[in-house]
Amino acid sequence: MDQKVRQLDVCTQDGTVDCHGNPAIRAKTGKWLTAILILVNQGLATLAFFGVGVNLVLFLTRVMGQDNAEAANNVSKWTGTVYIFSLLGAFLSDSYWGRYKTCAIFQASFVAGLVLLSLSTGALLLEPSGCGVEDSPCKPHSTVKTVLFYLSVYLIALGYGGYQPNIATFGADQFDADDSVEGHSKIAFFSYFYLALNLGSLFSNTVLGYFEDQGKWPLGFWASAGSAFAGLVLFLTGTPKYRHFTPRESPWSRFCQVLVAATRKAKIDVNYEDLNLYDSETQRTGDKKILHTNGFRFLDRAAIVTADDEAEKVESGSTYDPWRLCSITQVEEVKCVLRLLPIWLCTILYSVVFTQMASLFVEQGAAMKTNIRNFKIPASSMSSFDILSVAFFIFAYRRFLDPLFARLNKTEPNKGLTELQRMGIGLVISIMAMVSAGVVEIYRLKHKEPETSSSVSNSSTLSIFWQVPQYMLIGASEVFMYVGQLEFFNSQAPTGLKSFASALCMASISLGNYVSSLLVVIVMKISTRSDLPGWIPGNLNKGHLDRFYFLLAGLTAADFVVYLVCAKWYKYIKSEASFSEPMTEEEEV
Repeated sequence: MDQKVRQLDVCTQDGTVDCHGNPAIRAKTGKWLTAILILVNQGLATLAFFGVGVNLVLFLTRVMGQDNAEAANNVSKWTGTVYIFSLLGAFLSDSYWGRYKTCAIFQASFVAGLVLLSLSTGALLLEPSGCGVEDSPCKPHSTVKTVLFYLSVYLIALGYGGYQPNIATFGADQFDADDSVEGHSKIAFFSYFYLALNLGSLFSNTVLGYFEDQGKWPLGFWASAGSAFAGLVLFLTGTPKYRHFTPRESPWSRFCQVLVAATRKAKIDVNYEDLNLYDSETQRTGDKKILHTNGFRFLDRAAIVTADDEAEKVESGSTYDPWRLCSITQVEEVKCVLRLLPIWLCTILYSVVFTQMASLFVEQGAAMKTNIRNFKIPASSMSSFDILSVAFFIFAYRRFLDPLFARLNKTEPNKGLTELQRMGIGLVISIMAMVSAGVVEIYRLKHKEPETSSSVSNSSTLSIFWQVPQYMLIGASEVFMYVGQLEFFNSQAPTGLKSFASALCMASISLGNYVSSLLVVIVMKISTRSDLPGWIPGNLNKGHLDRFYFLLAGLTAADFVVYLVCAKWYKYIKSEASFSEPMTEEEEV
């Protein structure tokens, strides 16, 4: 028994192993040493990705010769593909490779794509010399050069998309949730992870964006490639210290086994008030037994032991057929996924609001007064206020707001807001951001420059800095919504689906982009008449962008009501302690 206690003291209790496959020693692996490496890696990778993505639409128009509509469409497809690849990376990580190997492989693809893009741009695409700026577009390119360009950017999409959901979960793996101190650090990690992501994009949106806008595309792309390579090297240096969860069987096989087993027993008579459910005595190291819940009762059939199951066990030797009988924990894993889906669906409309920052906010800012004396402020650079807001509210929440809520909590002392409560607050703040944007647009239209007989104005005398509140509100909402969402999905997803849970967060942003595009098309189709150009015309001074913002505020308010119902219905996962190596009878005494 003393030997077992000593082992529990030195090894983690969540089932993680070191790089050699041995139980991870708490003092020598993981914690903030490796987490900081991962945070810096995330910042460098984000810098590299947005170093390409922030001005990709300009590259397509100025260098590749595409018109605005075609370029915008291609960027939307590319962005959507990034998030589709995130699901691929999550599947490979959870089922076969594990998070460390998946991160390393996809980061290598990311670096390769950036190097290929840098080489092809400098050597092949910038023809004639000096082209690629606003007043000097490049000449048409051959099919081979165009294919090479798309190969490079989609390698970048594959690498970054496959890497992104796994690195967040891998960072959280460095902390033992069953340890009180490390468990608190694990929660804090997600806040700092989102902060690292934003700080990386800040440099891309300002410094790299400026150089690329001046036509120095190779410089911007090589800087991105160097940043990604430095991030990969830094990631690999932590190899001896990382903690790992070893993937075993595919979680999707376990998911399908429950559905098949429950369907096979659809016709048996069941007394749900007196269920005798199968509780497997064997459990994978690091897994937790999930306690039975009453929801989705049809799935409980998969854990009911029938005479046919016993006969199958006798015939096979010693085990039940997993496609006929599943454990309570396995059934509850499926229930966990089904309970997460309504919450996830409610976050999509928030992502619609979030995507306006990269589209309509920029168009609105470009139609405002952007000059300070002789310096012209790029409308896209206003997103820096969003990043600064994220940084401020992350520290403010962790240092001041969370302790304050913990003191005010009378039902559960010393416990702050739950993840679901924080996500709800994020939705409310996003509504305020849309209202703010709509009010600014009303005043922008009041101060629009008058038209003359020789020109049509698309500007206003209202300063672009009036947009600061809406960017700051979006940043604050991200801290509550996206950080809370990362924590919530990671804590509530079954052990084998942690990376998939992180990928769902990225998929929410992707679907938000698509829903936003669809919403704009519908609004323009309805609002455009023979004498009216619609709410969002090419010349915003002739439209009513404010109405679109207020529409989004109304839709988000309705979404918030639905979210409240889903959050009230949701049942948090309840589990027993993690399974470490099984004790012998002598050790249990």
